[in-house]
Amino acid sequence: MATQISLEESRRQKDIIKDLRMMADKEYADSGEKKKYFITTFGCQMNARDSEKLRGILEEIGYEEASEEKEANLVVYNTCTVRENAEQRVYGRLGFLKSYKKHKKDFKIVMCGCMMQQPDILESIRTKYKHVDVIMGTHNLYKFAELLKTNIDTGEIIIDIWDSHGEIVEDLPSIRKHPFKASVNIMFGCNNFCTYCIVPYVRGRERSRTPEDIVNEIKELVADGVIEVMLLGQNVNSYGKNLDNPCSFTELLKSIEEIEGLERIRFMTSHPKDLSDELIEWFGQSKKLCNHLHLPVQAGSSNLLKKMNRHYDQEKYLELVNKIKEVRPDISLTTDLIVGFPGETEEDFEATLDIVKEVEYDNSFTFIYSKRTGTPAAEMENQIDEEVVKERFNRLLETLNEIIAKNNAKKVGQDFEVLVEDKNKNKEGMVSGRTTSNHLVHLKGGEELIGKIVKVHITGSKTFYLIGEMV
Repeated sequence: MATQISLEESRRQKDIIKDLRMMADKEYADSGEKKKYFITTFGCQMNARDSEKLRGILEEIGYEEASEEKEANLVVYNTCTVRENAEQRVYGRLGFLKSYKKHKKDFKIVMCGCMMQQPDILESIRTKYKHVDVIMGTHNLYKFAELLKTNIDTGEIIIDIWDSHGEIVEDLPSIRKHPFKASVNIMFGCNNFCTYCIVPYVRGRERSRTPEDIVNEIKELVADGVIEVMLLGQNVNSYGKNLDNPCSFTELLKSIEEIEGLERIRFMTSHPKDLSDELIEWFGQSKKLCNHLHLPVQAGSSNLLKKMNRHYDQEKYLELVNKIKEVRPDISLTTDLIVGFPGETEEDFEATLDIVKEVEYDNSFTFIYSKRTGTPAAEMENQIDEEVVKERFNRLLETLNEIIAKNNAKKVGQDFEVLVEDKNKNKEGMVSGRTTSNHLVHLKGGEELIGKIVKVHITGSKTFYLIGEMV
């Protein structure tokens, strides 16, 4: 259960939010205009979930969401440091806002997320981008209202970066993108230290929430209309190991399964080294666990996997794939793949193509290796030539796309249950949703279908989506 300290901190932050709301209401009464905010989220689903919390706090304070930065009184950049291009985009936007801020009174800029946890980046922003008002990291997001109020009260730049987590404080406002589906953090941080990855250094070591707190949060979400949850963690398979009363991830899933009114359960991300037989067996028994498993392989070469510190080889990974396919033959497998890891030979790359062909993934997040300062891989010899990496990357995409298109074509003529999520952005009179296997489906229909699970007959397929009609 939540500790007394975390409950008291939650109450304290809510009191600060109320104080800011009183200030905002007075300003609104005087000016007739509500203040507006704009949030840009870079990176993973953990960041997306964090932005939901920031959005909830700001709207509780009295802000309205703006459609673009120039309309806002407060801009938040929730940053990612996994890829260099995300960092460069942040710097570009900060440069743009510098001249804009000079002409707009009471304009605030807030920086948070993984980039802020890196000392060299923090120092760069502190010295080169002095127009930023609040800088906070990944460990103290719940203090957002307090840090904002301190900035408003003092007019000074507020920098609050922690080296590690304190208490887990989750009981604060949050605004979901969809009323019928939600993401739920079940743990924070990572203990794996893959040699290419900066995440353990910026997100900290693994810490799990108690199963009671997670189940209670989901019950409240279901009471609020949620029928699908996504359980989030850097490595959900190692959930529960640091709890006073250990609880495996599968035991947590079984508890969530019992929640009446919940229709679908998803999770990510899953590390192969911790994928238990218990969890694999649950895929064959559960009525609510979606038939989709994101199982990042990163590379097909056992040689590279050892250099990456992944703690499995190609043989072990394929053994896990075969086990899950035996238990759940209709499982949809997706993955992460890195091209151009230091020392990657043509033979190593061919091994990656081989595993893609053998597993026949339904989709993949595919990346060109990005050197991250502070990681062991950044210091490795034999960094791969850019032209070689691009050529291999294109070959990998061609192989993947051919397999994905073939897998989708097999679904034509079949019926699937689809959770309708949005109006189709490209075609009038169409809506879009996802099967339990996480396949995107476009079908004829109106807004009244959004949030409902409907039976759909698949009539056509493209590489990255299916086309269907309601049965």
